Amino acid sequence: MIAKIKEAVAYIQSQYQTKPIAGIVLGSGLGSFTREMNVEKEIKYSAIPHFPVSSVEGHSGKLIFGELGGKKVVCMSGRFHYYEGYSAQDVVFPIRVMKFLGIQTLFISNAAGGMNLNFKVGELMVINDHVSLFAVNPLLGKNYDELGPRFPDMSEPYSKELIKKAKVIAAAKNIDLKEGVYVGVTGPTFETRAEYKLLHIVGGDAVGMSTVQEVIAAVHMGVTVFAMSVITDLGIREEENKITHEEVLQAAKEAEPKLTAIFKELIAQL
Repeated sequence: MIAKIKEAVAYIQSQYQTKPIAGIVLGSGLGSFTREMNVEKEIKYSAIPHFPVSSVEGHSGKLIFGELGGKKVVCMSGRFHYYEGYSAQDVVFPIRVMKFLGIQTLFISNAAGGMNLNFKVGELMVINDHVSLFAVNPLLGKNYDELGPRFPDMSEPYSKELIKKAKVIAAAKNIDLKEGVYVGVTGPTFETRAEYKLLHIVGGDAVGMSTVQEVIAAVHMGVTVFAMSVITDLGIREEENKITHEEVLQAAKEAEPKLTAIFKELIAQL
């Protein structure tokens, strides 16, 4: 695995030499985030040795290097999901590559279903913790000491300092920012009514099919994490809750400017 990571890193560095200090993972419908970047180089996933290729609508499939908020960043436009048939190791491979490229902080966005009764579609939720009982842990199997310890601490997977800063930024920009626990599930089915209720009972405010594995891999390597969900649908509601991927993409697109503003300002403060 280490050899594959280093081979991917070597190829990327042959195309782009500048070291990024932050990595960004864009969720479904959030691809136009990169318009805010001063783009310096784009590399298709298909060109990078050992890189998976995204197969989901709303994920474009390339690494984008450049500047955001005055800092050098690398952005994943398109992520990988366990439900696509990838292993947990495949899902987190790009996160490990970004760490070897030099990132110290990882910013993650996702589209999520709201389970907190106070949430509305289109709102942003800062993730302050997660429940990962339903996602396959990417650290199963042999531990690689070059990546991190066998038993990494997960008491603060999401940086309290960055969450605090995000709240200040949101208040200054008059953005209503929610906060809560994200539950990671495998998908690809949206949850049943009973599942939504169960996940809410175990402490979840929002649920989605990504993020948790990426965060575990990042924390394992000592990378600081900040993550935010766009509430794109409501799982717990009285009326018929049939959800389509198209609706999710549309809600994410509408919330994107607010998410971008917060990410950009946070990165500027690094």
